[in-house]
Amino acid sequence: MPPPEALILGVDIGGTKVAAGLVDAQGAILHRQRVTMVPDRDAQAGLDAVLAVVNAVAAEAKARGREVFGIGISSPGPLDPRAGLVINPPNLPCWRNFPLAREVSRGTRLPVLIDNDANAAGLAEAIWGAGKGYASVFYVTLGTGIGTGIILNGEIYLGRTGAAAEGGHVIIDYRGEPCACGKRGCIEALASGPALARRARQRLAATQASPSKILTLAGGNPEAITAETIAEAHRAGDPLAAQLLAETADYLAIWLGNVIDLLEPDVIVIGGGMSAVIESWFEHIRGQLPTWSINSRCQEIPLRRAAYGEDAGIAGAAALWHQRGRQPLS
Repeated sequence: MPPPEALILGVDIGGTKVAAGLVDAQGAILHRQRVTMVPDRDAQAGLDAVLAVVNAVAAEAKARGREVFGIGISSPGPLDPRAGLVINPPNLPCWRNFPLAREVSRGTRLPVLIDNDANAAGLAEAIWGAGKGYASVFYVTLGTGIGTGIILNGEIYLGRTGAAAEGGHVIIDYRGEPCACGKRGCIEALASGPALARRARQRLAATQASPSKILTLAGGNPEAITAETIAEAHRAGDPLAAQLLAETADYLAIWLGNVIDLLEPDVIVIGGGMSAVIESWFEHIRGQLPTWSINSRCQEIPLRRAAYGEDAGIAGAAALWHQRGRQPLS
């Protein structure tokens, strides 16, 4: 476990940016910086982007007279957290079976831990955020995709090879929309931000009704419709937007009913870019759960919005060291 006065350097890697920050023992982010990621270049270029922001943030810690105990990295999967390998994430084509933990450690002379971005964010919520105080946490990140993490007694459940908790690719309609993963009817293909926007375009193309505020807010261009456009139209009282969001909430209720029957977590924490949109539908989802779960007490499980917003990756990466402190350093 890091000493109370030490800082963890948390790194959040995405397809377009690398963010890093200094995180203290209470989960507070004291400083943050970001640089552009270069996913379409070679492996070294991607590593250089990571090292650039890591070194800049480490220099800030030194300027404050604080020690950096270690580095945590939150990255899109698939990856092998035990080996520190980034395997083949679709939005990071620069890395294939790349030993990211080893290379960052070599470049900084600091120990490095790495895990899937949803796992890491879920751990931060369990230790410091909306899941604090609960023994079992099911974490969901809703956005461009749907990622999940399972936290049991303060530790990430990894499964046999580290590939567990890919809940976004649980199928709820085997005849449904194709998913980028290659399957059909995954919850990601039905309830993510792009899925919501796609349904809006399909509905607008099929209807002869009065123009929707969704299209007006998109400047008349259906291809410019996003989940945020639909949320704004809903706030303005647009009936189609309300219908689309209700459908998304229903999809999530079906999926979470299955999750409850499988895991029965103490709490479900929902984060990601769409969490603000879906939060107002939590009661709707809760009301649907008895239809989709055989658990007679399914409605007792709290649905909570994540405490960490866009900083979830930084906090999650730092949280890996607090989990590691509970395990043998072998």
